[in-house]
Amino acid sequence: MKKLKLLFLLLLSVAFASAQTNVTGTVTGDDGFGIPTVNVVEKGTSNGTTTDFDGNYSLNVSSNATLVFSYVGYETKEIAVNGKSTVNVTLASGEALDEVVLVGSRTAPRSNVDTALPVDVVGVKELNSTGQPTFDKALQYRIPSFNTVQTPVNDATSLLDPYEIRNMGPSRTLILINGKRKNLSALLYTQTSPGRGETGADISAIPTDAIKSVEILRDGASAQYGSDAIAGVMNIILKDDVNNGSATLRSGITSEGDGEMIGIAVNNGSTIGDDKGFINYTIDFSKTNLANRPGTVDAAGEIADFTGGSPAEIALVNEFLGRRPDAGNINGSPETAASKFLINSGLDISENAELYFNAAYVYKKVNSFANYRTPYWRRAQGLDPSEVDGVDYYSYLGDFFPGNNPLTPGGYDGYVPTFEGLLNDYNGTIGIKTKINDWNVDLSYTTGGNTQTYKVNQSHNRNAVFAPSFNDANGNGQPDPGEEFEPVELYRANSPQSFDPGGTRFSHNVGNIDINRLLSDKVSIGFGAEFRNEVFEVIEGGLASYDGGGADSFAGNSPENSGKFNRYNIGAYFSMDYDVSDAFLLSGTVRTENYSDFGNTFVYKFSTRYKITDQISTRASISSGFRAPTLHQIYTQKAQYSFIPGQGIQVGGLINNVSTQAKLLDIPELDAETSNNFTIGLGGKFDNGISFTLDYYNIAVKDRIVLGSEIGASGDPTNPLDILLTNNNLSDVSFFSNAIDTRTSGIDVVLSKRNIKLGEGDLDLNLSGNYTIQNERDGAVKDIPLVANSGQSVVNPTQEALFFTSRPQTKWILGANYEINKWGLSLNNTYFGKTTFKQQGMSNDLRTEFTPKIVTDLGINYSATDKLTIALNVNNLLNVLPEWEFKAENTAGDAILADPAATQNQSNLITFNQRYSQMTYDGYHFSQLGTMFNLSLNYKF
Repeated sequence: MKKLKLLFLLLLSVAFASAQTNVTGTVTGDDGFGIPTVNVVEKGTSNGTTTDFDGNYSLNVSSNATLVFSYVGYETKEIAVNGKSTVNVTLASGEALDEVVLVGSRTAPRSNVDTALPVDVVGVKELNSTGQPTFDKALQYRIPSFNTVQTPVNDATSLLDPYEIRNMGPSRTLILINGKRKNLSALLYTQTSPGRGETGADISAIPTDAIKSVEILRDGASAQYGSDAIAGVMNIILKDDVNNGSATLRSGITSEGDGEMIGIAVNNGSTIGDDKGFINYTIDFSKTNLANRPGTVDAAGEIADFTGGSPAEIALVNEFLGRRPDAGNINGSPETAASKFLINSGLDISENAELYFNAAYVYKKVNSFANYRTPYWRRAQGLDPSEVDGVDYYSYLGDFFPGNNPLTPGGYDGYVPTFEGLLNDYNGTIGIKTKINDWNVDLSYTTGGNTQTYKVNQSHNRNAVFAPSFNDANGNGQPDPGEEFEPVELYRANSPQSFDPGGTRFSHNVGNIDINRLLSDKVSIGFGAEFRNEVFEVIEGGLASYDGGGADSFAGNSPENSGKFNRYNIGAYFSMDYDVSDAFLLSGTVRTENYSDFGNTFVYKFSTRYKITDQISTRASISSGFRAPTLHQIYTQKAQYSFIPGQGIQVGGLINNVSTQAKLLDIPELDAETSNNFTIGLGGKFDNGISFTLDYYNIAVKDRIVLGSEIGASGDPTNPLDILLTNNNLSDVSFFSNAIDTRTSGIDVVLSKRNIKLGEGDLDLNLSGNYTIQNERDGAVKDIPLVANSGQSVVNPTQEALFFTSRPQTKWILGANYEINKWGLSLNNTYFGKTTFKQQGMSNDLRTEFTPKIVTDLGINYSATDKLTIALNVNNLLNVLPEWEFKAENTAGDAILADPAATQNQSNLITFNQRYSQMTYDGYHFSQLGTMFNLSLNYKF
């Protein structure tokens, strides 16, 4: 009996041994080369391995096992072992598959139809086909939920136009480069235009030729990536090609014969060592000349605003405008020169480790102009004998700015201050990716910064500032008893005409560790941490640029408002994906973050995807989010020139929330915004080339940070606000606050049909759109008592419009691309829906509405040879320009519109007497320059 038992156990052990087998093999791509780091997992278990750098693997599995082979950018295959000891596999490359997206998941990448989140993927070919000169403008005509605003008033804003996703402002979209956080710009938008009070990364500085693709996650992602991701995330993937270098020569001009552009870009790559790595580099130089689109100035408005109505003054206005109907104003697109450099590289340092790095540097110079100071606005003495000498009559102006005006002393004809901005932007990342016991580890360090400094020329300091002086009777250079002191005027006639107003600088240093693992073919996890240090600096200007009110047009940074400010934060996250079945995916992420200046936050995100069929999927997500106030918002304090309707350009004050002035006015310090996001969508991709996505989103933001409206004097001289204004010679003050709660909802649609046979060519059609259902304040404005008691509010109708209705309510892009033989044709129509403004100073009984418009872009490509391609783009083919009109809010508004004189007066108020007649003073979403012609030559190496 014992022998039988021993024999049974021996047979059982032999059977068990035969049930286990060592399987080896090679995984290759459809090009025949081995694929490294492919995941090879025994299905239904956590038993697995990865291929080496030649694509080889070895794994002990049961003889009846099924192996799952998966790798980013390749198809996933399942193969039954069936007792075989060698299993070789060929995986189809991503070119024949759905696009793989890296953004939106902290575990394993997925295809864009398998992800539980709405992600747009835009390739470099699509960006280049727009013919737009910069990356941000190219996105404007490719992504419906992406908007960028062109402001007609330039100065510092000319260095970087504000942009946004889903009408949420530039501060709420996080920008990544190869998955790593890009630094913010140093610029804080403070003008009365969309984007007011916010800042964002300078994406216009990224050379388009360096971009492989762009992934735009249209969903809140604070739990995955941290602050600034309330509206979404843009991940810019850099080129890593070593075989397809090219040089591109670009040129362009507007239909008006100005705005000439010339540029050259080179992108190329090379292998490192014996195919152990790669380096890809891009060099881009460009120059764009001034394009000017001033309006015809209304003489009656000028007379009312700038004169006392005497015959001599009226004659001066009419004579000047007779020669210069645009009042000498220069507004439109400024002169810009840019140099951009970028490298992207990776190097295999062992069988399981890769060193990677990328770096970029951008230099940009912008020359623009302030509003022209007419001779009846900034006056020379003696223009009208009936006038008494006042603070606006300066006899030296004719010497400073000589002209040929027959009605003024010395021919003084006014002057136009210049504004020169210099921008330096850099970013770089170095990191290592490795695999340790089946754990994928990514350790990286990122640095970046943005500096903007300014120059003002052709101006003067027109303020009365005196310094003590003495008659040095003894000649010893020292004041002695008996010597008399006399004040000497520092500026006006003694003023310099060139000024250094200073500038701003922002930098950050970021450390990341990200770890993930595929536990089985159903479960993957990821976790990591981030440490970030940020520094914001206000660079002090020269004394004359700020003293007594500073340079006319752009005041400099005073010492008390300058300095360096910093903070740090550390965050950690944990994420898990669970494929309940082949059709059903569950995903969740939690994050905690601690800031040195306002404490802790905890956020979460849960998402799911369910495949109704192999071709149609549904998806949904719910998340909480946060956005820390930027250092710019916390510490910026300055005097600034702004347009006040009916009063021209006035000097207002922006006070920060940690200043002595803020404490005197009981202004609270800023806290983080918090949000709740909900998204639900449907997507499908069919064998006939049709694909679609439909997504609904709802974003609720609590304690939203806004730069409030300008608060003027209350009329009580004992009021702290009135005292502050009087002591600092200011017309008003503004400040940041967590003033409102908001709710934004809408629908995103993407529909395409590809590879339609038409004659001998292929036609692709695409339609994409965004419709805003709701974008409004939720509840009352949270005013501080001082403001509320004065009958004012930090969020007035003008601010409401800037936050909510100054973006297109809907935007649609209908495009067609046709390729036949050596020719490629594209026709894109972008529909910009209605926008509504309530400009400052305008009657509350009126509003302005910009008429919906369709902008048509035509592109023609010709492949002259295998290496040379010629492309012609005609942007805004039909010369469509912004148009607006008044709308009445009530019967009183109807009465205004029934009176031509009253209507003209309202129009003058919001266009600075028609200087900005086309766009008012607040900017718009497509070019005011009209038709633009762009020609490029691309030569492949």
